[in-house]
Amino acid sequence: MLSQSESSTSNSSNSSQTLKPTTDEDSSEDNLTTPSPIPISWPPSGKLTLDWIQVLISTFDCSSRNIAPSSLPSVFPVSVFDSLLLSASRILHKEPNCIRIDDCGEDSSVVVVGDVHGQLHDVIFLLRDAGFPSENRFFVFNGDYVDRGAWGLETFLLLLAWKVFMPHRVFLLRGNHESKYCTSVYGFEGEVMAKYGEQGKHVYRKCLGCFEGLPLASIIAGRVYTAHGGLFRSITVTPSKRPKGKRGRKISLNPVVNSLSLGSLEELSKARRSVLDPPWEGSNLIPGDVLWSDPSMSPGLSPNEERGIGLLWGPDCTEEFLKKYHLKLIIRSHEGPDAREKRSGLSGMKEGYTIDHVVESGKLITLFSAPDYPQFQATEERYNNKGAYIVLEPPDFDTPVFRSFEAITPRPQVNSYYDYKNAIDSDEELDLPSMVPTP
Repeated sequence: MLSQSESSTSNSSNSSQTLKPTTDEDSSEDNLTTPSPIPISWPPSGKLTLDWIQVLISTFDCSSRNIAPSSLPSVFPVSVFDSLLLSASRILHKEPNCIRIDDCGEDSSVVVVGDVHGQLHDVIFLLRDAGFPSENRFFVFNGDYVDRGAWGLETFLLLLAWKVFMPHRVFLLRGNHESKYCTSVYGFEGEVMAKYGEQGKHVYRKCLGCFEGLPLASIIAGRVYTAHGGLFRSITVTPSKRPKGKRGRKISLNPVVNSLSLGSLEELSKARRSVLDPPWEGSNLIPGDVLWSDPSMSPGLSPNEERGIGLLWGPDCTEEFLKKYHLKLIIRSHEGPDAREKRSGLSGMKEGYTIDHVVESGKLITLFSAPDYPQFQATEERYNNKGAYIVLEPPDFDTPVFRSFEAITPRPQVNSYYDYKNAIDSDEELDLPSMVPTP
């Protein structure tokens, strides 16, 4: 069984636990790590069950430890991949940009998860530890399922399976790494090609199409806003002066975006999210802001010059957003220990979460769920960070219970799918010209 130790917190309104995973050899807690029949087959009815997902977990765990990556199609055939992606995409593309989770009952809880970055074994631990999704247990994942870790594909497929099985209890939001640019630089494309070979281009293309359907944000119980990066600007456009001409003549307007101000939930709902790389210029900047922005201790909104995309926002903007929409919490992700060590005035990611802003109306929290990150690191000294997830409980669902956990060790031995020794540490200095802007 899992051993748990209480850890104190500096804020009495928050609860925190640190959890230490056991190894497979030490665990006798069900048979989820027992090898299952190979290959996985799609249910004839097309309806997934809990048993099917448990077999999938077992199969992915076992295959990651016992077969070469190129043998993945032998346990998860492309035909099953296609059925899962089609089923999930049909659900995801129908969801709004900002999902409202309002049917949380008195016996419900909501689990919020930050970046997981292809760390399959830690995700499996998190799901078991928090308790699988159920009618009374909601899950909101805050994006960045792939890249940097070696099992981004299996991680994404497992979470898609949960989405198909429980579409109204499992919510998958988009992260900045669910894009063509990031997946081509940080390993996911290479991973897919290595695992599926000649069929890799097909698998990768289908994943990109599914990424486009991922919603951008959620509001939980009318009290908590979650998004991968965070807040966003208003895109109020002012048409140029109407030129004179004959009645009925077609007029071309040149919209001018006003100076920076905080965006509204109404604007978020109207943004066009179905782009492979969120725009970094033009009139549809909201998706890029939601996925790439970072908090700051300096007041106001300003361009995020370090990343080259998105915004920096201060505590005053957090207060303005919370107060306007009667919220108590903003839970965002996006920054691991590598990014945080370069941010002056903000806490590190040692415990898997930080409380960045404490304002009159509530708090801003950064949540990171990939322990011992990144999996591949060029230096001998590692960050040794914990991962964390948050549990929100009734009656108000606005008092976060933090649960930190350590990484599953040892990880199966596997080669990296990207040049991690020369890759930048924290998504800085983006090659913007390669991110084709969307008009």
